[in-house]
Amino acid sequence: MGRNREDDITPLQQETLDEICRYVSAKGYPPTVKEMSETFEISHASVHDRINQLVRKGYLKREEGKARGLTVTKHPQTNAVALVAVPIVGTVAAGHPIFAQENIMGEVLVEASVVGSGKCFALYTQGDSMIDAGINDGDLIIVRRQPIAEDGDIVIALLDDEATVKRLKIDNELIELVPENPRLKPIRVKPEDELRILGKVVGRKRI
Repeated sequence: MGRNREDDITPLQQETLDEICRYVSAKGYPPTVKEMSETFEISHASVHDRINQLVRKGYLKREEGKARGLTVTKHPQTNAVALVAVPIVGTVAAGHPIFAQENIMGEVLVEASVVGSGKCFALYTQGDSMIDAGINDGDLIIVRRQPIAEDGDIVIALLDDEATVKRLKIDNELIELVPENPRLKPIRVKPEDELRILGKVVGRKRI
């Protein structure tokens, strides 16, 4: 027997419910309408509408006459996310290139939708050259194995036997491995250099 579509929760309602749960977890009491209005940068009327829908669907209970009279009564049922195990094969520099020794260090579970139909591996990052791309020192990046990449892709590149994670820039004959940190300069690939693309970064996990 399927669920009543009336009880399905919309993304905006889910966002509201998540914020209420986060607030209660952090402070021990629910937020006011004014606080949620400021958080989401929407009108009080829009917040009231979201709350009313969540109350109607049974996710919230309201105690009238109280500014902080909301109680979370249930959480939406979600479909299980398919996960696949991706091997962790070492460490790669997000600063100066270092060689990424492919010694299996373990595995990490990644959503199947991230991996797709390709083969992936994971690497820990070192350094801060990719911080503006959201890749920080110590993050675990998920890499899809592929020998070819396009201009703008974040890649794991092997340059003269040293591996690094950078954004690939291709401009006619000019090829550069570009950091996402304004303090650092791009690495220009010279004609005599041996460049090999090991894969494209398709995800990351904060450890």
